[in-house]
Amino acid sequence: MTIRNLEQMLAPDSVALIGASSRTGSVGNWLAANLARDFKGPLHFVNARGGSIAGREAVRSIAELPRPPSLAIVATPAETVPKIIAELGGIGTRAVVVITAGISGELRQQMLDAAKPFCLRLLGPNCIGLMLPHIGLNASFSHIAAPRGDLAFLSQSGALITGILDWAADRRIGFSHVVSLGDMADVDFGDMLDYLAGETESRAVLIYMEALTHARKFMSAARRAARVKPVIVIKAGRHAAGARAATSHTGALAGLDAAYDAAFRRAGLLRVFDLGELFAAAETVSRLARLKGERLTIVTNGGGAGVLATDRVVDLDGRLAELQPETIARLDDALPATWSRSNPIDIIGDAGPERYAAAVDAAMSDPATDALLVMNCPTAITSSTEAARAVIETRDAMPSQLIRSKPIISTWLGEKAASEARALFAEAGIPTFETPSDAVNGYMQLVAHARAQAQLMRAPPSRSVGLDPDIAKARAIIDAAASAGRIILSEVEAKGLLAAYAIPTVETIVAATVDEVGTAATTILARAPGIVVKILSDDISHKSDAGGVILDIASPEAAIAAAQEMLTRISARMPNARIAGFTVQAMIRRPGAHELILGMNEDRTFGPIIMFGAGGTSVEVDRDTALALPPLDLKLAEDLIGSTRIARRLRGYRDKPAADIDAIADTLVKLSQLVADHPAIRELDINPLLADALGVIALDARVRIQMPADEPRRPMALRPYPIEWERVVTSTALGPILLRPIRPEDEHLYEAFFARVTPSDRRMRFFTPIKGLSHDFLARLTQVDYAREIAFVAISDAGELLGVARFNADPDYEHAEFGLLVRSDLKGRGLGRTLMGHLIAYARSEGLRQLTGEVLAENAAMLRLTSTLGFESTFDRDDPTVRHVTLDLT
Repeated sequence: MTIRNLEQMLAPDSVALIGASSRTGSVGNWLAANLARDFKGPLHFVNARGGSIAGREAVRSIAELPRPPSLAIVATPAETVPKIIAELGGIGTRAVVVITAGISGELRQQMLDAAKPFCLRLLGPNCIGLMLPHIGLNASFSHIAAPRGDLAFLSQSGALITGILDWAADRRIGFSHVVSLGDMADVDFGDMLDYLAGETESRAVLIYMEALTHARKFMSAARRAARVKPVIVIKAGRHAAGARAATSHTGALAGLDAAYDAAFRRAGLLRVFDLGELFAAAETVSRLARLKGERLTIVTNGGGAGVLATDRVVDLDGRLAELQPETIARLDDALPATWSRSNPIDIIGDAGPERYAAAVDAAMSDPATDALLVMNCPTAITSSTEAARAVIETRDAMPSQLIRSKPIISTWLGEKAASEARALFAEAGIPTFETPSDAVNGYMQLVAHARAQAQLMRAPPSRSVGLDPDIAKARAIIDAAASAGRIILSEVEAKGLLAAYAIPTVETIVAATVDEVGTAATTILARAPGIVVKILSDDISHKSDAGGVILDIASPEAAIAAAQEMLTRISARMPNARIAGFTVQAMIRRPGAHELILGMNEDRTFGPIIMFGAGGTSVEVDRDTALALPPLDLKLAEDLIGSTRIARRLRGYRDKPAADIDAIADTLVKLSQLVADHPAIRELDINPLLADALGVIALDARVRIQMPADEPRRPMALRPYPIEWERVVTSTALGPILLRPIRPEDEHLYEAFFARVTPSDRRMRFFTPIKGLSHDFLARLTQVDYAREIAFVAISDAGELLGVARFNADPDYEHAEFGLLVRSDLKGRGLGRTLMGHLIAYARSEGLRQLTGEVLAENAAMLRLTSTLGFESTFDRDDPTVRHVTLDLT
């Protein structure tokens, strides 16, 4: 829906409990006691019989409340809830937590209908409530209160929340928000992430998720939140056996959980798999700088601990840094001759603080080190505590830029000997772990988060640059099959679809009869050394399994015999299969080529998903596949390839040359474009796609369609970069100018741009002086979510940024607030008007109803521009220095 009125729920100034009870042990009694304990604002209880509850006199009805509460908690019988919601909305309440369970079907709809006229927000039903420790609010029936802290925790499971709070209390973990979402009739993960992205009480968001609603809204909100703070998620039900039956390999291999995994990565979220990891990751990821690379250096006084850590790094596909010769020379001067002279840096068991200091300083200074793990095994000879102090002091003496760019984590083994050192590390902001394995797990969480953040930065275009597909030809193939009442394209049609998008395929001829097989074989054998004959039937999904493929046929006579034998065999095995004939194609001989599978399937939650992996007839046995959400660009395609086991073989080994990975990635991008352009495609397999050093070629393809008019395909979960809104305009004063949507990589253009914007113009745009250009500030400007916001940049022929116009829409996507900034030396040349015209045209095409802005009253130039563009201007009643300008787009 929207974050509208969520502030009434998550920052209420008054609360009422409907269904308060004096009966000990009841839900209403627990709620009353928890609410009365620490909340300082006005608090009222409603009970039909009145009386004293938790030390307060209850009123008998909502009508008797002395004031409309910002937030109401409802714990009454299910059938009473819709009427209560309507009554609360009528008196002005705009947020309600529905504790009551058993609200489903028609009753649930009645509840939502009662809330809708008032835009009244509902949390629940079937939840344990809400805790906001920073304002002393415990609107739950949990027997454990959440201690105050800076972690926001969102959970679909109410029972899990109480367990988490009990677990966290012993570990001194505190919370800013604890929200039980329950059945998510209204407020869901997307709404909460939208809200938490804009508030400052939380430094990280932790999520326990069982299922997701409104995937596109979730992805948009998650990407927004993940840009400003870590979002860490546990998704339960990883091994659910309920994946729908599928006719393609892709459908069978694309389990629900794998789609969630792909979505989390693309949204910049970190996924973990147990509660211990959840909180450990919150400490590690939210307190340490983002990794610039993935190479880990280990310093240890115990060889065994170093080996354990190294094994774990290898287990998790991590990378150890290779020490530079200069670093080895430095360490030779500082360490005993028996040190390891490699990574892990074993500084020997009798190492004191001086050796730790020297090793840490050398390792951190090595350009090959991206992160450092320091370990200590307690000995009778040296002090573990003093070693910890040496590490901290050495770190603190380093340049701040080095500290920020290379995180340090620690493992001090033991209990009593390590307790003081761990306290020192915690105070110094250095995450510490009990075992080498735990430490490496923590480091790999940093790696996973950095990888996810890199995916978050990608902005694939709606049309692939350099690809000029024959969209009309592809559409004609799909329309012809649909007109014939077929949902499965023939092999020839499927290959024609691929060819329309420049995906290399093998020449294929359709033969309706056995005799025509001979004719087709003669044609193809004139330019190929052998042929393949396959059965052609809409009823046979996997031809090899049915005995419908015969390879390496050398003559027309042999092809005829093979076709007759195939027909006889399949007629006996599958008497009801309708046989349309055969396909004849050239036998592709690529010795040593890898068999791959590329595919697409429609996920029930996230819509279209792309699959890549090891192909061939054993694809479902090997199960070496990975998923990604479209749209893809080459970097995302390479990431997808790299997340499979076969990627190692594709890079070459022994005497086998590397496959053309660029060609594979390019094919994935073309497949992504094909899927985006044609919503009739519901499942697609290319299996096998042969890949070697010469390139790629599709030997077989299978496509299932369903026309959108019959049942619309779920939309892509991610909005692509709108490349169709790129324009070149010619300015008399400035020459040719490229207007295009902003991209994350435009961040580097801003330093030179802001250098030519005067302090006065900066203040006019941002209403406050802009002194520095931090990465976080520029990331907010350049990393936009095209599903809810847009920024158009004007780029000169020389590649300079000249100006920017942008809007940010509310989650309802009806109203948007705009902003405009042009280089100060270019003002008065029409560039601002050009940018605003482009922005307004885009807003209208998107169906927005209104564009608004706030303009300082002294900004006469902007007020003149907006007036000429049709904006209406009004004074701000509370601030006479500000004008509101509004453009009706309807």
